[in-house]
Amino acid sequence: MAEGSIALPQVQTFRPGPKFVQLIPGVLLLAAIGYLGKFVEQSVAVYAKAHHLHLPNIEYVLWAIVFGMVVSNTIGVPRVFLPGVLTYEFWLKAGIVLLGARFLLGDVVKLGGISLALVVLELAVAFTFMTMLGRWFGLKPKLTSLLAVGSAVCGVSAIIATKGAIDADDEDSSYAIAAILALGAIALFTFPLIGHWLHLGDRAYGLWAGLAVDNTAEATAAGALYSDAAGKIAVLAKTTRNAMIGFVVLGYALYWARKGQAQQVEGKAAFLWQKFPKFVLGFLLISLLATAGVFSKPQIGSLANLSRWAFLLTFAGVGLRTNLKELKLQGLRPFAVGAIGEAVIAVLTLGMVLVAAKLFHL
Repeated sequence: MAEGSIALPQVQTFRPGPKFVQLIPGVLLLAAIGYLGKFVEQSVAVYAKAHHLHLPNIEYVLWAIVFGMVVSNTIGVPRVFLPGVLTYEFWLKAGIVLLGARFLLGDVVKLGGISLALVVLELAVAFTFMTMLGRWFGLKPKLTSLLAVGSAVCGVSAIIATKGAIDADDEDSSYAIAAILALGAIALFTFPLIGHWLHLGDRAYGLWAGLAVDNTAEATAAGALYSDAAGKIAVLAKTTRNAMIGFVVLGYALYWARKGQAQQVEGKAAFLWQKFPKFVLGFLLISLLATAGVFSKPQIGSLANLSRWAFLLTFAGVGLRTNLKELKLQGLRPFAVGAIGEAVIAVLTLGMVLVAAKLFHL
């Protein structure tokens, strides 16, 4: 790694603040890598068409992630770029909110209802299995809790929220985050291959990716790698899953408080509102406005295009924050628990989706 460069810290996220000038270099880096991914995708397609070749259609999503990983794992990310690069989660949430324009509220309610039922099943299975697995491998109880929350709900965000609520050690959260990040990177490459091998439809695959892939960024990317339609469904299913984070964190906080190993929760309603992901409400508001006919077709097209640009920055950030050397240093046991648990959850959620697809004609 070059001098003056550092690996991205895995627990920091962007917080809007007054020093916007500091964000410019990193945001420009995200835009450059994202646009490079789009340029390469289009260039390969033009070359294949001009030479009558049948090359695989590798979308900009994967190119942007790969280019970001190349930078992160060779020269590293210089400090001057770090504040702006950490805005990738902001662009992810902005993209999801804008994506609401492409959903009529009836579609959200219909598929959201199916997703909600499957999310409840997924939560029950994931929490039970990950807790048992952590005990079998002899992991510390709070580390097991963090892995269970990360696998069941929404990856790194859930781990960070739960860490503070249960007074977990920094080391435990680092182990859990590293395992979830590594498994999310693997999911990006394996889920589309499995989906095509099984000939899953866009809706079924998108629902599976939204249920089984942990981090919102990776779930969005895994869906978009399959198709645009699958990406939309993956976002909707993952958003349904994200909405459960407040209840899950509250449950763990109460559990560890009763054991005398965490602070008592004062004001459960306020606690839930604090942990609830606000971008979910933004997504529903934009969907409601689109359903009411507030936006014209050209305006909906413009909002959808802005959403794609936001995701462009997001996917570049996913690559830039994936440092393989840092992940390797975190140890084998948490990763083994995460990997086994994720594999089992992926298989079980796939079975759930296949049943739902048959019953509801997804």
